Amino acid sequence: MVLLIAMAAATSPADAASRIKDIADFEGIRENLLVGYGLVVGLQGTGDSLGNSAFTQQSLIGMLERLGVNTRGVTLNTKNIAAVMVTGNLPAFARHRTRVDVTVSALGDSKSLLGGTLLVTPMLGADGEVYAVAQGQVAVGGFSAEGASGSQVTKAVPTSARIPSGAIVEREVGFELASMDVVNITLRNPDLTTSRRVAQAVNAFIGSPIARAMDPVTIKLQVPGGFAGNVASLLTDIEQLRITTDQVARVIIDERTGTIVMGENVRIDTVAIAQGNLTIRITETPQMSQPGAFAPEGAETVVVARTDIKIEDGEAKKLAILQGGVSLQELVSGLNALGIGPRDMISILQAIKAAGALQAEIQVM
Repeated sequence: MVLLIAMAAATSPADAASRIKDIADFEGIRENLLVGYGLVVGLQGTGDSLGNSAFTQQSLIGMLERLGVNTRGVTLNTKNIAAVMVTGNLPAFARHRTRVDVTVSALGDSKSLLGGTLLVTPMLGADGEVYAVAQGQVAVGGFSAEGASGSQVTKAVPTSARIPSGAIVEREVGFELASMDVVNITLRNPDLTTSRRVAQAVNAFIGSPIARAMDPVTIKLQVPGGFAGNVASLLTDIEQLRITTDQVARVIIDERTGTIVMGENVRIDTVAIAQGNLTIRITETPQMSQPGAFAPEGAETVVVARTDIKIEDGEAKKLAILQGGVSLQELVSGLNALGIGPRDMISILQAIKAAGALQAEIQVM
C-alpha cells in the first residue's frame, strides 16, 4: 500500500493556526555550539591502541606531565584510555555555574566507552574562547562483547555516550535583551504571506503599527515606549499569538520508501490517467544431471540451469478522470481509487507534472 500523507487542513482554521513561538525565532535568543577535546579513562581494555593513535599517546603524556609524572621515553601500552570529542549546546542566557548536557564521541579506534570517566575538558565556542568545562562518568546506551573465537556482538553505538549535566558554564554570552529598541522576528520557513500575517497579528494585538514585514524571513518589531526595559514581557505576549501559516504547493517524494507528502495547496487541472499492468517473471530452477548407464568413463554429475520466463499482460486499468480544481482530499481519493502501488503513484504524479496539470512543485528526496 502506498504511504500517502496529506498535509491538509482537515480541521477548522482556528485549530490550524500556529503560535508565533512555534514558527519563528527572536533575535538573540539562540543556542551556541561548543566543542572540546578530552580523554576518557577507566575503560576495561576497550580504549585506543596507543600504537595506532598517536594523538591519544601524546595527550596522555601531556596530561601526566601536567600532574607531575614524567613519561618521556617510556613505552606506554595501556588500553584503558580513549581520545574523545566532546560536544554540547550552550543555551541562550545561560548563567555562570549553570550545568548543561554534553555528548562524548570516540576519536580513535576505541571499541567501547562503557564504564569510562571523562577528565576535565574545556569546551570552546566558535570564537575560540572557553565557555564551559566538562567532566564526569559517561553513560553509554550500547555495548560490545567479543569471544575468544573472534565472534562479536554489538548493540547500538558503544563508542558514543552522554554525560547529563556534565559541563559547568564558566563564561556567559553577553546579550542585553532588556535594553533593545528593535527586535527582529525570524521565520523558520520563509514565506511572504506568513511574514505579513505575523506583522498584522502583532499590530492588531498592540493596537499600533509597531511591526513591519521586511522580507519573507524577517519581521522588524519596534519596542513601544510602554515596554522600554521590559522587552521580555512584550515578547512573551507576542509569541502566544496565533496565525495561519501559508506554504508553497509542494509534493515531496521519497522513492526509496515510497513515501509521498502533499501540501494543502496542491491542485491539478482536469486530466485523464490510465496505468498499464505488464509483468515479466523470470524463474531460475537448477536441476541435477547424472551420467547414464552407458556414459563414458569419467563422466560427472553436473548442475544444469533451467530458466522459465513468463510474460503477463494483464488487463490495463480503466482510464480515470481527475477533475481540475479539486481539493487535496479529493485528489488523494481519486489517486487511491486507481488501486496502484507506490512506484506507480510516483510515476503518475511526475507524469501529471510533466503534462502541466499539477500546480505544485515536486521535490524528490
